[in-house]
Amino acid sequence: MEDYRTQPNGVFKSVCSLDCPDQCGLLLHKKEGKIKKVEGDPEHPVTKGAICNKVRHMTERIYDEKRIGHPLRRIGPKGEGVFEQISWEKAINIIALHWKKLIKKEGPESILPYSFYGNMGRISAEGMDRRFFHRLGASRLERTICSSAGAAGYGFTMGGSFGTDPEDTVHAKLFIMWGINAVSTNMHQVTLAQQARKKGAKIVVIDVHKNQTGRWGDWFIPIKPGTDAALALGMMHILFDEDLTDESFLKKYTVGYEELREHVKAYDPYTVSEITGVSVESIYELTRLYGQTTPSFIRIGNGIQHHDNGGMCVRTIACLPALTGQWLQKGGGAIKGNGSVIQFSQFALQRPDLLEKKSTRSINMNVIGKELLERKEPPIRSLYVYNSNPALVAPESRKVREGLEREDLFTVVHDMFVTETAKYADIILPASSSFETTDFYTSYWHHYMQLQRPVIENYKESKSNSEVFRILAESLGYKEKELFDTDESMIQQALENPKRANVEWSSLKQNHYGKAPRPATVLDELSTPSGKIELYSKVLEKLGHPPLPTYIPLKEENEPYLFVPGPNHSFLNSTFSNNEKHKKLEKGQVIHINKKDAEAKGIEDGDIVKIWNERGECKIAASVGENVLPGVVVSQGLWSDEEGSPRNVNALTPERLSDMGGGATFFSGRIHMEKV
Repeated sequence: MEDYRTQPNGVFKSVCSLDCPDQCGLLLHKKEGKIKKVEGDPEHPVTKGAICNKVRHMTERIYDEKRIGHPLRRIGPKGEGVFEQISWEKAINIIALHWKKLIKKEGPESILPYSFYGNMGRISAEGMDRRFFHRLGASRLERTICSSAGAAGYGFTMGGSFGTDPEDTVHAKLFIMWGINAVSTNMHQVTLAQQARKKGAKIVVIDVHKNQTGRWGDWFIPIKPGTDAALALGMMHILFDEDLTDESFLKKYTVGYEELREHVKAYDPYTVSEITGVSVESIYELTRLYGQTTPSFIRIGNGIQHHDNGGMCVRTIACLPALTGQWLQKGGGAIKGNGSVIQFSQFALQRPDLLEKKSTRSINMNVIGKELLERKEPPIRSLYVYNSNPALVAPESRKVREGLEREDLFTVVHDMFVTETAKYADIILPASSSFETTDFYTSYWHHYMQLQRPVIENYKESKSNSEVFRILAESLGYKEKELFDTDESMIQQALENPKRANVEWSSLKQNHYGKAPRPATVLDELSTPSGKIELYSKVLEKLGHPPLPTYIPLKEENEPYLFVPGPNHSFLNSTFSNNEKHKKLEKGQVIHINKKDAEAKGIEDGDIVKIWNERGECKIAASVGENVLPGVVVSQGLWSDEEGSPRNVNALTPERLSDMGGGATFFSGRIHMEKV
C-alpha cells in the first residue's frame, strides 16, 4: 500500500476521524512534509467536498503548541497537571512494572481500559486495544455512553441498526428532524433535505430547543424533554382514527398492529398535549401532514435516547413509518443509525478468543465515578484512558474526579493533549493524529467504508494506539502473534472473509472508499424474531418491558427545571473545547432560559446564573428568550471549568442508566437556578 509520508508535497485523499455520522471524505494539502490545508473531497459520493469548520481547522489541532510530544510523568498532586518529560522506554517500564505487580496481587481485573470513539477509526478504537486487553484479562468496558439505548430500542422494532439510505432521501417530500440538531451534527443530511426542499419538500423540526436546525426548518415544534414517545403515540392514535394507515402494509410486514390500534386509543391528542406541551392543533396538523405525504422520512436524533425512557422513545418513533407504509417508498422511512449496513469481521479484528476467563467482569462506562469510588473485589487499581476524556464527558463528573484523585489508582492517559482527565494521570503518553496512521472507517449514517493512509510523520514522539499496545504486549512478555500484527494486516483480516465483510479490501485500497451493498428494501433485511417489523415485541415482554410502544415518564427529581446539556456547533464532545479558535467561534458558553422563568427569577439576558443540584453546580451566562419552553433550561457544548467559574455541565447530569442498552441519561436531570 502506497505510503504518502514519503512524499513531502501533494494533495492526498483522507477521511475525517471525528465521531460524526457524516464521516467526510477529505483532501489534505501537504507542503514540505506538513499539512497546510484541509478541504472536502468532491469525489466522495455523499459528502461531495462539503466539510464543517471543525475539520476545516484541523491543522490548528494537529500543530497546536499545546499538543503533547513526549511521554510525561506526574510530579505534583493529582489534578494540578504538573509533569516532567521522560523517555518512552521509562514510561513503558513504569506501566509494565506496575501492571505486573497488580496482576500478581489483585488479578488482571483490577485494571480497566476506558475509551470511546474520539477517533472513529476501527483499528484505533476497537482493534489492537481489544486484542491486548483480552490477553491481559482486564475488566471489560461497556461502551454505552452514546447510542446504545436508541440502538436497542430501534432494534426491538426493526431488528438492527439500519434504515433508509441517506442518498435516497432527496426523494422525500416530508422530513421530520426529530431530536437532532442536524445543522451542527449531520450537515449532509441537511444538504440532502435542502435539495428535496427545492422540489417542494417540507421540513419539520421537533426538539426541546430552537437551535440552528429549529431555525432552519419550515416548522419548529417545541416539546418537553423526555415526552417524545407520547407525541409519537398521539400521532398513531390519529393515524388509526382517521384511516391514514396503510392496512395492507401492516398486515404483510408487521406483527401486533391490531394490539397497537387498541393500545393507542388511550393517547388522545388532549392527553398527549398535556404531557408534551405540543398544542392539540399542532398534533393534528403534524399527524395529517405525515399521514398524507409520501415519501415521508424521519431522522431520529441522538439526544432523545439520553433519557430514562430513551430506548422506548426511539422504539416508539421507529414504529411510525410502518403505519403509513413508508418503508416501500424510495426516500421514505427513517434513520436512527446505519451501523449494521457496513459489515466486516469483528471477531478477526478484536480476537475475543484471546480472553481466557470468559466470565471476566464488565463495567458500564457511564458509572465510572461510582465504580472508582465504590467498586470492590477487586477495586479498580489502574485505569488506561484513550480516545476519551471521562473527567469532562462522563456523568456526575464530580464523582469521576474524586475517583481519579485516589492515590492508590494508577492512571495512564494516551492523548494528544493534557486533557481534564490527563491532569490526574500518573503517566501521559503522546498520541498520534488520525492523519499519521493507517485505519479504516465505517460511517453509522451513510453506507461507505473509507481507508486512511498515513499522510504525515508522527508528531515528535507520538504513537498510535496500535503502536503502544504492541509495545506494551512485548514489555509484558506476551508471545501471541495476533498482538503484533500490523495495522494493514488487521484491516485485511477484518475484510478477507466474504461471508462477514461486504466491502472488498482490494477495492478499498484502490478507491479509498467502497459502498456496502443493500437489499432492494429495508424489509428484506429485518432480523427480528418474527422476520417482520415488531410493533408488539415478545422479546421486550420477556425482559419485563411493555411489549407495545409506551410513554413512560422520566424519573422524579426534586429540582424545578429540566436540564438538557446538548452539543454545540464548534466542539465535538470535549474535542476542540481546548482550542481558542473554536471557543471564539462559539462566542462563549450560555444557558438558554425561557423569558417567563427568567422574569420570575429576576434574570436578564447576559446575567451570570448559578445552576445546581445535589450532584454539582455551574455558573454560566444566561440567554433569555423563547428558544425553550418554560421549565426547561438548555446548555450547549462541554466547556472546561475555569478558576472561580465551574462550567462543566456534566457535574449536574445523573449517572442513572437508560431503560434499554445501559445508556446514559444526560438529559433527564433537573436543576435549581438563581442569578449570581
